[in-house]
Amino acid sequence: MPDMFSGEVNLVHMVTIAAMACVSVLARCLFFISSSEWTLPDWAQRGLRYAPMAAICAVIAPEVVMSQGHLIHSLQDARLYGVAAAMAFFFIRRGVGQVVLGAIVCGMAVYLPLHIGLGW
Repeated sequence: MPDMFSGEVNLVHMVTIAAMACVSVLARCLFFISSSEWTLPDWAQRGLRYAPMAAICAVIAPEVVMSQGHLIHSLQDARLYGVAAAMAFFFIRRGVGQVVLGAIVCGMAVYLPLHIGLGW
C-alpha cells in the first residue's frame, strides 16, 4: 500500500480531486445557470434559520460531554459547569442584547478558575 504522504502525485488522486471540484462547482452554480427564478419553499426557509445554531451545537456538544473519545463519567469536569453558567446567563437574559458575548465571558469566568485553579 503506497504512503499517502510520500509526496508523489498519483493520477487516481488527481482525477478524484478534479471530479469532486467539478461536482461542487456545478452544484453551487445551478442557481445561476437556471433561466427561471427559483425560490425555496417556506418550510425550507424556516428550517434554514436554525442551520447555524445546529452546526454550532454539532461542534460544541461532543467537546463538552466527551474527553479523549469517551463520555465523561465524573461531575468533576470544568466544562460542564462552564456550559451551565453560559446557558444560565443566556436564559436569564432571554437572548436579548449582547447575549452571545456575555455567555462566552460568563462561561469562561467559571471554566478557567475550575480548570486552572483546581485542575479539573
